[in-house]
Amino acid sequence: MATETPSDPETTGWREQWSGWFDGSLFTLIVGSLAVVVGGGLVQVSFGSFSMSILDAWQAVFNPNVIFNAQAWEAFLLGAEVPEMNKRSFIVWNIRLPRVFVGALVGMNLAVSGAIFQAVTRNELASPFILGVSSGAGLMVLLTLVVFWGLAAFLPIIASIGGAIAFLIVYAIAWKNGTSPVRLVLAGVIVGTVFGSVQTALFFFADDIGVVQSAIAWTTGSLTGTDWEQVRMALPWTIVAMGLALISSRQLNMLLLGEKTASSLGMSVEKVRFALSGVAVLAAAASIAVAGIVGFVGLIVPHMVRNIVGSDYKKLVIGCVFAGPALMVAADVGARLALNPVQIPVGIVTGLVGGPYFLYLMRKQDEMGEI
Repeated sequence: MATETPSDPETTGWREQWSGWFDGSLFTLIVGSLAVVVGGGLVQVSFGSFSMSILDAWQAVFNPNVIFNAQAWEAFLLGAEVPEMNKRSFIVWNIRLPRVFVGALVGMNLAVSGAIFQAVTRNELASPFILGVSSGAGLMVLLTLVVFWGLAAFLPIIASIGGAIAFLIVYAIAWKNGTSPVRLVLAGVIVGTVFGSVQTALFFFADDIGVVQSAIAWTTGSLTGTDWEQVRMALPWTIVAMGLALISSRQLNMLLLGEKTASSLGMSVEKVRFALSGVAVLAAAASIAVAGIVGFVGLIVPHMVRNIVGSDYKKLVIGCVFAGPALMVAADVGARLALNPVQIPVGIVTGLVGGPYFLYLMRKQDEMGEI
């Protein structure tokens, strides 16, 4: 007679926790998102001013002499000298693919940032844009281009600092013996409105039409002209922000339970809320630094993922890591090819997609606001 072998409790617990993270809905979301990113990336590299067939472009993407070349990756990721490669591979890997990678990083950062802000404020309408981060970054960019144009080389860093300062102002306004989700959202709306008005006023002081066009590109979000420099700029901060977000999933779930419940479970609510807001600002700043202000991604992606995998932040953060790049890469394909050869800012496309989707959510749900 066969005898049953008692299972190891630690192994069983680990398996249950693992299966809880990766259920069928999350797996489907990951596979679908990866398919969109790969498909969109292949479409992106197939079109450009240098004429080549789709087959030639795809062969350049999967060129083993580049993929398995350590010197090439050293050039891409560390800024070393690019090794010799054929013309098609050079164009695809140095000009077209970086735009796809930057789009993926931007989508990832904005989606996770929005998800964190929605937990911190317990409000599903929260996003980097609503909480003033995007407005602060945009104001600093415009101020640099219009007044301190000599600092234009440091624009990405200045944008990141502007976003961080804006959220600190929001937090200070919302503070009254502590903060609350409602006060944070209201303070964000106030700061965003004021900063937006100042941005509009600055346009009247710009004499150079080129400066105005550059400022508009930043304030609407654009991936045009991005290369490996932007990848190198965003990648380290993205890795840090994504890692911190994944580690903090338990704290994010506790915040959704409410301040009193979280406090009764031993959480220092204000410290955790401020720290997690810092992670969200870091993620949003990494995006703004390389692509400007791209609207709606941080708002609608967490909604889309939540509808598929549920509200558990263990799965929600992972879903946003994959769904954010999918939306951003798909939107950039539309931005690049919709009016070919004219390229429009990707932020316009995300706005055109996000607006109707948000209207759909409003019509579908009886109550919107608190999660």
